[in-house]
Amino acid sequence: MTIDNDDSNPPAVMGPQGIDASTEVSRGWDHIGAIIVDATLQRRQNYHATVMPRVVALIEAWPDAATTSGFRRRLDTGKLSEVINWPSPGRLAQVEDITQVFERQGIETVMDLRVRFSEDAKRGVLREELAAVRHVSPKTLDYIETLTGATKGAAATSPDDEEEQGTAPPSVDAG
Repeated sequence: MTIDNDDSNPPAVMGPQGIDASTEVSRGWDHIGAIIVDATLQRRQNYHATVMPRVVALIEAWPDAATTSGFRRRLDTGKLSEVINWPSPGRLAQVEDITQVFERQGIETVMDLRVRFSEDAKRGVLREELAAVRHVSPKTLDYIETLTGATKGAAATSPDDEEEQGTAPPSVDAG
Protein backbone atom coordinates (compact mmCIF):
# COMPACT_ATOMS: atom_id res chain seq x y z
CA MET A 1 0.00 0.00 0.00
CA THR A 2 1.30 3.43 -0.82
CA ILE A 3 1.06 6.61 1.17
CA ASP A 4 -0.42 9.70 -0.42
CA ASN A 5 2.76 11.76 -0.10
CA ASP A 6 5.45 9.19 -0.93
CA ASP A 7 7.80 9.37 -3.94
CA SER A 8 5.90 6.69 -5.86
CA ASN A 9 2.75 8.78 -5.69
CA PRO A 10 3.59 12.35 -6.65
CA PRO A 11 0.74 14.80 -6.16
CA ALA A 12 -1.32 15.94 -9.11
CA VAL A 13 -0.14 19.09 -10.85
CA MET A 14 -1.71 22.11 -9.21
CA GLY A 15 -2.45 25.31 -11.04
CA PRO A 16 -3.16 28.64 -9.37
CA GLN A 17 -6.79 27.58 -9.00
CA GLY A 18 -6.15 23.99 -7.91
CA ILE A 19 -6.84 20.87 -9.91
CA ASP A 20 -9.32 21.75 -12.62
CA ALA A 21 -9.87 21.62 -16.36
CA SER A 22 -6.76 23.74 -16.94
CA THR A 23 -4.60 20.85 -15.72
CA GLU A 24 -6.23 18.18 -17.87
CA VAL A 25 -3.78 15.99 -19.69
CA SER A 26 -4.26 13.47 -22.42
CA ARG A 27 -3.17 10.01 -21.41
CA GLY A 28 -3.45 6.52 -22.70
CA TRP A 29 -1.96 4.05 -25.11
CA ASP A 30 -1.85 3.89 -28.90
CA HIS A 31 -1.84 0.08 -28.67
CA ILE A 32 -4.97 -2.09 -28.33
CA GLY A 33 -3.11 -4.80 -26.41
CA ALA A 34 -1.79 -2.22 -23.94
CA ILE A 35 -5.27 -0.81 -23.33
CA ILE A 36 -6.71 -4.27 -22.71
CA VAL A 37 -3.88 -5.36 -20.41
CA ASP A 38 -3.83 -2.06 -18.50
CA ALA A 39 -7.59 -2.10 -17.93
CA THR A 40 -7.44 -5.74 -16.84
CA LEU A 41 -4.49 -5.51 -14.45
CA GLN A 42 -5.34 -2.18 -12.78
CA ARG A 43 -7.90 -3.59 -10.34
CA ARG A 44 -6.46 -3.51 -6.79
CA GLN A 45 -2.90 -2.98 -8.03
CA ASN A 46 -0.35 -0.20 -7.62
CA TYR A 47 -0.15 1.32 -11.07
CA HIS A 48 3.53 2.33 -11.16
CA ALA A 49 4.88 -0.76 -9.41
CA THR A 50 2.72 -3.44 -10.99
CA VAL A 51 0.68 -2.38 -14.02
CA MET A 52 2.77 0.10 -15.99
CA PRO A 53 5.95 -2.06 -16.16
CA ARG A 54 3.90 -4.95 -17.52
CA VAL A 55 2.14 -2.81 -20.11
CA VAL A 56 5.46 -1.34 -21.26
CA ALA A 57 6.91 -4.88 -21.48
CA LEU A 58 3.94 -5.90 -23.63
CA ILE A 59 4.42 -2.97 -26.02
CA GLU A 60 8.15 -3.66 -26.31
CA ALA A 61 7.73 -7.42 -26.84
CA TRP A 62 4.65 -7.25 -29.05
CA PRO A 63 4.65 -3.99 -31.04
CA ASP A 64 2.49 -5.73 -33.66
CA ALA A 65 -0.24 -6.21 -31.02
CA ALA A 66 -1.23 -2.54 -31.48
CA THR A 67 -4.28 -3.78 -33.40
CA THR A 68 -6.91 -6.24 -32.24
CA SER A 69 -5.99 -8.76 -34.95
CA GLY A 70 -2.29 -8.42 -34.08
CA PHE A 71 -3.07 -8.84 -30.39
CA ARG A 72 -5.20 -11.90 -31.21
CA ARG A 73 -2.34 -13.52 -33.14
CA ARG A 74 -0.06 -12.97 -30.16
CA LEU A 75 -2.65 -14.15 -27.61
CA ASP A 76 -3.07 -17.37 -29.58
CA THR A 77 0.61 -18.19 -28.96
CA GLY A 78 -0.22 -18.65 -25.26
CA LYS A 79 2.74 -16.46 -24.23
CA LEU A 80 0.94 -13.47 -22.67
CA SER A 81 1.57 -14.72 -19.13
CA GLU A 82 5.31 -14.82 -19.81
CA VAL A 83 5.46 -11.47 -21.60
CA ILE A 84 3.71 -9.57 -18.81
CA ASN A 85 4.97 -11.84 -16.01
CA TRP A 86 1.44 -12.51 -14.76
CA PRO A 87 0.49 -16.07 -13.74
CA SER A 88 -3.10 -15.46 -12.61
CA PRO A 89 -5.50 -17.26 -14.96
CA GLY A 90 -8.41 -15.00 -13.95
CA ARG A 91 -6.84 -11.82 -15.28
CA LEU A 92 -5.60 -13.61 -18.40
CA ALA A 93 -9.15 -14.85 -19.05
CA GLN A 94 -10.41 -11.27 -18.69
CA VAL A 95 -7.87 -10.14 -21.32
CA GLU A 96 -9.25 -12.82 -23.63
CA ASP A 97 -12.86 -11.80 -22.94
CA ILE A 98 -12.24 -8.09 -23.61
CA THR A 99 -10.37 -8.98 -26.81
CA GLN A 100 -13.37 -11.03 -27.95
CA VAL A 101 -15.66 -8.04 -27.35
CA PHE A 102 -13.44 -5.85 -29.53
CA GLU A 103 -13.44 -8.55 -32.23
CA ARG A 104 -17.23 -8.91 -32.19
CA GLN A 105 -17.61 -5.13 -32.31
CA GLY A 106 -15.23 -4.84 -35.28
CA ILE A 107 -12.78 -2.67 -33.34
CA GLU A 108 -9.32 -3.04 -34.87
CA THR A 109 -7.41 0.07 -33.78
CA VAL A 110 -7.32 2.51 -30.88
CA MET A 111 -8.84 5.08 -33.24
CA ASP A 112 -11.74 2.68 -33.95
CA LEU A 113 -12.26 2.33 -30.21
CA ARG A 114 -12.07 6.09 -29.66
CA VAL A 115 -14.61 6.71 -32.44
CA ARG A 116 -16.92 4.04 -31.03
CA PHE A 117 -16.87 5.75 -27.65
CA SER A 118 -17.68 9.08 -29.30
CA GLU A 119 -20.86 7.81 -30.99
CA ASP A 120 -23.63 7.72 -28.38
CA ALA A 121 -25.64 4.79 -29.77
CA LYS A 122 -22.59 2.61 -30.43
CA ARG A 123 -20.95 3.68 -27.16
CA GLY A 124 -23.88 2.25 -25.18
CA VAL A 125 -23.76 -1.08 -27.01
CA LEU A 126 -20.00 -1.38 -26.52
CA ARG A 127 -20.16 -0.45 -22.84
CA GLU A 128 -22.97 -2.95 -22.30
CA GLU A 129 -21.02 -5.76 -23.92
CA LEU A 130 -17.83 -4.88 -22.03
CA ALA A 131 -19.79 -4.66 -18.76
CA ALA A 132 -20.79 -8.30 -19.24
CA VAL A 133 -17.11 -9.28 -18.84
CA ARG A 134 -16.32 -10.38 -15.31
CA HIS A 135 -14.72 -7.61 -13.20
CA VAL A 136 -15.44 -4.86 -15.72
CA SER A 137 -17.20 -2.26 -13.60
CA PRO A 138 -18.54 1.15 -14.62
CA LYS A 139 -15.25 2.64 -13.36
CA THR A 140 -13.30 0.23 -15.56
CA LEU A 141 -15.43 1.24 -18.54
CA ASP A 142 -14.64 4.90 -17.88
CA TYR A 143 -10.97 4.01 -17.48
CA ILE A 144 -10.91 2.21 -20.85
CA GLU A 145 -12.37 5.35 -22.44
CA THR A 146 -9.63 7.41 -20.80
CA LEU A 147 -6.95 5.01 -22.05
CA THR A 148 -8.18 5.48 -25.63
CA GLY A 149 -7.87 9.25 -25.35
CA ALA A 150 -11.65 9.59 -25.74
CA THR A 151 -11.78 11.49 -22.45
CA LYS A 152 -9.34 13.63 -20.54
CA GLY A 153 -8.99 13.96 -16.81
CA ALA A 154 -7.26 16.08 -14.21
CA ALA A 155 -6.18 13.82 -11.35
CA ALA A 156 -5.08 10.87 -13.44
CA THR A 157 -6.05 7.99 -11.19
CA SER A 158 -6.94 4.42 -11.91
CA PRO A 159 -10.54 3.32 -11.34
CA ASP A 160 -9.72 1.71 -8.03
CA ASP A 161 -7.99 4.73 -6.54
CA GLU A 162 -10.05 4.45 -3.36
CA GLU A 163 -8.40 1.11 -2.64
CA GLU A 164 -4.90 1.72 -3.96
CA GLN A 165 -3.43 5.05 -4.94
CA GLY A 166 -2.18 4.82 -8.53
CA THR A 167 -2.05 6.96 -11.60
CA ALA A 168 -3.02 6.37 -15.16
CA PRO A 169 -0.34 6.09 -17.82
CA PRO A 170 1.22 8.93 -19.70
CA SER A 171 0.44 9.10 -23.39
CA VAL A 172 2.51 6.46 -25.10
CA ASP A 173 2.77 6.01 -28.85
CA ALA A 174 3.39 2.36 -29.64
CA GLY A 175 4.38 3.11 -33.23
